[in-house]
Amino acid sequence: MNAGGSALSFRFATQADCRALAELNHQLIRDEGHRNPMTVPELDERMRSWLAGEYQAVVFEAAGGIVAYALFREEPEEIYLRQLFVVRHKRRRGVGRKAVEILRSQIWPRNKRLTVEVLVANTNAVTFWRAVGYSDHALRLEIMPAS
Repeated sequence: MNAGGSALSFRFATQADCRALAELNHQLIRDEGHRNPMTVPELDERMRSWLAGEYQAVVFEAAGGIVAYALFREEPEEIYLRQLFVVRHKRRRGVGRKAVEILRSQIWPRNKRLTVEVLVANTNAVTFWRAVGYSDHALRLEIMPAS
């Protein structure tokens, strides 16, 4: 499958992938403007726990390297996509769209609702998710504590 100029392959992540996924997760946190202060070692530990538990990750590769990953949890009525990340130099080349296509056509069951949460300030992500078929469902509001 071609995306971003080279064939896109995929495989399920293993514990051996956790450090690389933690580094990518760290980039994701920064890129989306999330407040999560975790370090790469902390994210590595969390990823190991998730993969040993209820989450699965799919690694997408092209030209011998990781270009994206998806972390999700299957529930009785839905697939909850917690993270989808495309490496910075491969964005806007169809990699994310192709990754979602693969998830929907080859990995996820067709009879479940698909959900993803997006920070509203991350307008590029909101636009992307709408473009691949997701629609607005809820908006979570908050009041931060006084510091």
